[in-house]
Amino acid sequence: MKSFLLGVVSLLAIYSANCEVFYEEKFLDDSWESKWVYSEHPGKEFGKFKLTAGKFYNDPEEDKGLQTSEDARFYALSTKFKPFSNEGKPLVIQFSVKHEQDIDCGGGYVKVFDCKLESKDMHGETPYEIMFGPDICGPGTKKVHVIFSYKGKNHLIKKDIRCKDDVYTHLYTLIVNPDNTYEVLIDNEKVESGSLEDDWDFLPPKKIKDPSAKKPEDWDERATIPDPDDKKPEDWEKPEHIPDPDATKPEDWDDEMDGEWEPPMIDNPEYKGVWAPKQIDNPAYKGPWVHPEIDNPEYTADPTLYKRDELCAVGLDLWQVKSGTIFDNFLFTNDPAAAKERGEEIKKKIEGEKKMKNEQDEAEREKEKAEKPEDEDDEDLDDEAAEGAPVEEHDEL
Repeated sequence: MKSFLLGVVSLLAIYSANCEVFYEEKFLDDSWESKWVYSEHPGKEFGKFKLTAGKFYNDPEEDKGLQTSEDARFYALSTKFKPFSNEGKPLVIQFSVKHEQDIDCGGGYVKVFDCKLESKDMHGETPYEIMFGPDICGPGTKKVHVIFSYKGKNHLIKKDIRCKDDVYTHLYTLIVNPDNTYEVLIDNEKVESGSLEDDWDFLPPKKIKDPSAKKPEDWDERATIPDPDDKKPEDWEKPEHIPDPDATKPEDWDDEMDGEWEPPMIDNPEYKGVWAPKQIDNPAYKGPWVHPEIDNPEYTADPTLYKRDELCAVGLDLWQVKSGTIFDNFLFTNDPAAAKERGEEIKKKIEGEKKMKNEQDEAEREKEKAEKPEDEDDEDLDDEAAEGAPVEEHDEL
């Protein structure tokens, strides 16, 4: 029994050692101001963030986050942490976004950088390792960005992932696995997954069309051909329109004044259209010609597409027309299970904020009803009475 307990303890110790939290921030107090750095890059009018739980929440203290506070502004804020690599282990990037202003156009994503980031000079063109999160602009753009830098170039995911566009908190999670697969979760529910190689253009295609292959000149791709033995009937040619046989010249028609009268034209019931021979199966048909492919000499597999040698900073580098977005619950780890567990806790808080929002909306409706002027009510009643009153008729004088 003792050896069994020692074994369990050893396994837990190994598990704890292998499961790391690289960065976590819940913005519970003003200490964020000493850790996060505003960019001073010239030429941009940057907005400020404020610490708040917003207008509706589950807990006024625990639900605090960083909120954009100025309309029509760029935002550039970042923080650094102890460098880490995800070599040989999963990478989990997770955070929450609350567009309580009912955002019309603006970003809700994060950028993850290596240690070369100069925080005070961060701007839209600053190189990054990963960009992840929602982006909304009008009805046409409501997507989740998943962008990786690879060999100095940014690569966008080839799939369309729709983001949430309501006013409540939503949790966004990106999991990158060491087998070159990935998952995207929203509110702890998987919305997309697949292979890094398949869903991004990191590498050239494995196969290319053989440049030396050409379609043979006698290759016939016509499935049917006109019947050479089919002949047009002799009585086929009929005019499409004919003079109306039932039309008569009006009695008041004056040839000298109106010109020579001609009956109007009507569709010819005997018209058969343009003749074409019937189609028959083409005896020489070989099917569509498929260009042969060969191995692409420029393709080289990369089993380390997932790997980031050094992650060292996270930043909020975005533009918003209407401010009010709250960022919170940042978690970078190598443990998807731990991230999912945190996510379940956050989902419970979301239910609390929805309840508060519903109560606020109901209170506002009651307030508007109570503040409605009495004379307006009387006018409504008078209008209703007038609509139902009989109409008195008067003789014309």
